[in-house]
Amino acid sequence: MLEPALLPTPLVDCTDEALARAGVELRLKRDDLLHPAVPGNKWRKLGPNLAAAVEQGHTRLLTFGGAYSTHLRAVAVAAAALGLESVGLVRGDELAGRPRNWSLRAAEAAGMELAFLSRTEYREATGRDGSADAEGRAALQRRWGPCLVLPEGGSNALAAIGAAAIPAELTDLGARDVVCCPVGTGGTLAGIAAGLPSGARALGVAVLRGGAGYLEDEVARLHRAAYGREFGNWRIDHAHHGGGYGKVRPELAAFAERFERRHGVALERRYVAKLLAALHDLAAAGEFPRGTRLTAVVTGLPDPV
Repeated sequence: MLEPALLPTPLVDCTDEALARAGVELRLKRDDLLHPAVPGNKWRKLGPNLAAAVEQGHTRLLTFGGAYSTHLRAVAVAAAALGLESVGLVRGDELAGRPRNWSLRAAEAAGMELAFLSRTEYREATGRDGSADAEGRAALQRRWGPCLVLPEGGSNALAAIGAAAIPAELTDLGARDVVCCPVGTGGTLAGIAAGLPSGARALGVAVLRGGAGYLEDEVARLHRAAYGREFGNWRIDHAHHGGGYGKVRPELAAFAERFERRHGVALERRYVAKLLAALHDLAAAGEFPRGTRLTAVVTGLPDPV
């Protein structure tokens, strides 16, 4: 069994002098503290999908991720706790013969079977080559047997519904509020936007390069799938990906270290640090009206040292 989740997750004020000069408040929604093994947005997005898997009688989950995917580790742990098998299709066939990194070791230790795909095979398997979802799922099940296929990053209609619980825990939101999160596959942002009260807005910060247009389409698609409508209360910033997915430039690392010293909160670098650096940059550039309150969702834990 999984340990119980810490809900609602804490709110921590992190307004500093630079933000105060811009007339902006910042607080952190500490979803990184939600669960030790299935933290942050992974718990939010996986919960409804796992419930559906059990209800539908599935015995195996299959999903996708990169070499350091938090999603793969979370699925492995959650599946094992529910007595389900799990398969992870990993981007990069060159990794198959190499020693496992700490992330893939953790997924295997939790019982996940890993299969390493070339970039082309991975695009085909995830549907990112333009293949139809139903056709792609059928091909996967022919190869791997009956299973519930979870998309890369876990972002589907059920995941968006799960992420909508984040703003539901923020009971004081109003017209001055912007709820912010990093964006990898769009599910968390879709849920936050859908769950906001009238007047509040959502901001996503893309962590991958070249996602403009594609990520907006993904969020809109998730809204239609989950809620049968689109929402106009959100946007995505594409200027703070720091060189692309998984890239951590020295200036980002330096920002994260300063933030950690100032506020005593350890930051995950690939998603959370990019989000917070973007918010500081945007505030300094006057992108937020004075009086704005930013709530940044801390979606995951730092890598182990």
